[in-house]
Amino acid sequence: MALFTKKDALDYHSSATGRAGKVEVIPTKPYSTQRDLSLAYTPGVAVPCLEIEKKPEDVYKYTAKGNLVAVMSNGTAVLGLGNIGAAAGKPVMEGKGLLFKIFGDVDIFDIEIDTENVEDFIKTAKLLEPTFGGINLEDIKAPECFEIEERLKKELSIPVMHDDQHGTAIISSAGLINAIELSGKDIKKVKLVISGAGAAAIACTNLYISLGIKRENVIMCDSKGAITKDRKDLNKYKKAFATARKVKTLEDAIKGADLFLGLSVKGALTKKMLKSMAPNPIVFAMANPDPEISFEDAYSVRKDLIFATGRSDYPNQINNVLGFPFIFRGALDVRATAINEEMKIAAAKALANLAKEPVPEIVNKAYNTNNLKFGKDYIIPKPLDPRLIYTVAPAVAKAAMETGVAKNPIKDWDAYKEELKKRMGLDNKLMDAITAKAQKKPKRVVFAEAENENVLKAVQIVVEDKIAKPILLGDAKKIKKTAEKLEIDINGLEIINPKAADQSAQRKEFSEVLYKKRNRKGVSQAAACELVLNNNYFGVLMVETGKADAFISGTSSKYADTIRPALQIIGTRPDVNTIGGMYLMNTKKGPFFFADTTVNIEMTAEKLADITLLTAAEVRKFNVEPVIALLSFSNFGSNRHPQSQMVADAVKIIQKKDPKLIVDGEMQANFALNKSLRQKRYPFNKIGNREVNTLIFPDLNAGNIAYKMMQEIGSSEAIGPILMGINKSVHILQLESSVREIVDMVTIAVVDAQNK
Repeated sequence: MALFTKKDALDYHSSATGRAGKVEVIPTKPYSTQRDLSLAYTPGVAVPCLEIEKKPEDVYKYTAKGNLVAVMSNGTAVLGLGNIGAAAGKPVMEGKGLLFKIFGDVDIFDIEIDTENVEDFIKTAKLLEPTFGGINLEDIKAPECFEIEERLKKELSIPVMHDDQHGTAIISSAGLINAIELSGKDIKKVKLVISGAGAAAIACTNLYISLGIKRENVIMCDSKGAITKDRKDLNKYKKAFATARKVKTLEDAIKGADLFLGLSVKGALTKKMLKSMAPNPIVFAMANPDPEISFEDAYSVRKDLIFATGRSDYPNQINNVLGFPFIFRGALDVRATAINEEMKIAAAKALANLAKEPVPEIVNKAYNTNNLKFGKDYIIPKPLDPRLIYTVAPAVAKAAMETGVAKNPIKDWDAYKEELKKRMGLDNKLMDAITAKAQKKPKRVVFAEAENENVLKAVQIVVEDKIAKPILLGDAKKIKKTAEKLEIDINGLEIINPKAADQSAQRKEFSEVLYKKRNRKGVSQAAACELVLNNNYFGVLMVETGKADAFISGTSSKYADTIRPALQIIGTRPDVNTIGGMYLMNTKKGPFFFADTTVNIEMTAEKLADITLLTAAEVRKFNVEPVIALLSFSNFGSNRHPQSQMVADAVKIIQKKDPKLIVDGEMQANFALNKSLRQKRYPFNKIGNREVNTLIFPDLNAGNIAYKMMQEIGSSEAIGPILMGINKSVHILQLESSVREIVDMVTIAVVDAQNK
């Protein structure tokens, strides 16, 4: 079934679904005032112009050149569409720009050059050098693409790469490194047969040779058959791979081959040919949209093969997006003058090594699978793996430095990796610090929903990372069966079934504790005996009686049903009057703390003040000094209404109770988050020129809506809810929490237990 219709594709690219095309230019500096505009253009812009005139290298300091790449094409070899012309190729170049931005935070101008003349193309690119930090050549037919790239690499002082050649070469090389390892072959003895002799095929072969494949073990075939020394129709690029062997066809060449590289057409590799290959063959069938042999046909004749294609619906997709955003990212960040062979090999090896690392749950979830792990069906990382940017880019940057093409070397690699994470909204220093604290003294955490798959995956991670000592509640047989299905080792972990016969003494003890606490709240002895059969009650009672240090539940039950046992049994801390819920929101602008987002439906000034003080204390546990804004629809009395007055009254209570706390309100969200706007309009505010990092909402409606919108529209990671004010470490998960969200909450629960 097709993923989309022709109309869907046209609507996507047209103004029917917003602005026509896929990219736009967005200002990166303020422009709302006359002063801003005077700085952005005349007369202010003259100052950096004169600085650059005196010192040309300062163009990287005062302009976007250092993060700007040209995607250049003449439209002569667009995807599988052929020579469709420069204008017709523009949607592809815009798409390439989109991928550069979303995966590598690299800015792009797509430039379509209406010429098939090599000299004109080269001249145009050279004239544009002052504008760009790098050039990505795209969809230019062979053999012209070879000459264009070779000349530009020699004649320009910025990195140039033809992605159709080298992107495929780099990504498939990563797959080759791991396929060689898994198949137990010796790369120096591998016999390689290539179907296709275009730009990508030649670039792949050259890089494979750099990795160790012997040139004499290579046979390349084009549409006319094997490329042999007795052929008279070869250009200089094909001649480099002409063999003296007595072979005429692909069928002749492939007998006994270890590796097939397909960059040609559908059906080029038959079942018969595949059968004739050596044991444990490696097949990279990368013709698009249909490979040289289908996945199903390949495995019907060879169960021992390792198979990769260019398609996303089969394992081992050789996808160029694994390379070019991060290769240019690393090259730009060290201001490389070229992308050389060593940088390409470094990228390939970084990708190969990443495939051997445990796969984050976010990646498993994105690809609707449970356990991606290194093996025949996973020899290269997936494109949505967030680790790519801080794995590949540093490897490329380091290779550039080692080979002397880096003009701006990196000195602090840890800081560089953090910067890369921050570029993509992956900065997670706060959770790193909390995790390190949890690992110093892991606590016993009881999981009330241990039969849940995501919970068990989280348990595996917290055990491996030495964050907590899990206690699993539920039916032991079901838990073990689920663990076996997920290939999770739970041997040695404590499993308790509250309903089992061997827990009768424990149930009796817990029912007595519950009865004493709730006998004047309508709970009879019989009711107490019934309630302790419930995992949530049983787990909370384990924490209350000291048999566990922390409690986690809620991913498969309503929040109210999960929090009720905690409130009834453990209750609030003696020094607080209420409890509240807080979320840590990881955004591209850094971390923000939101409260109350989960507990209190209606507010009073006193309750709002208590929640703010609780939140401030919680924020400090993350080694962050809270800068707090209490939000409203009003700004400092601009709208006299009981709801806004409640917020203003809460601020007065807070400032009286904790005069040193940096807090103010009531104020609208835009004034809270825009310090320039706030200072200009309300210079008397007590937050001053500081950046607000903590937002207190006037009621549960506002808080709950805000954090969920940030999750879905703002693409922010929400860590929580963090329950504040309760007497012991009890934390309630969101319904249908992801594995990562559960692990984060367990980590916070452990640190909470340490503090308590």
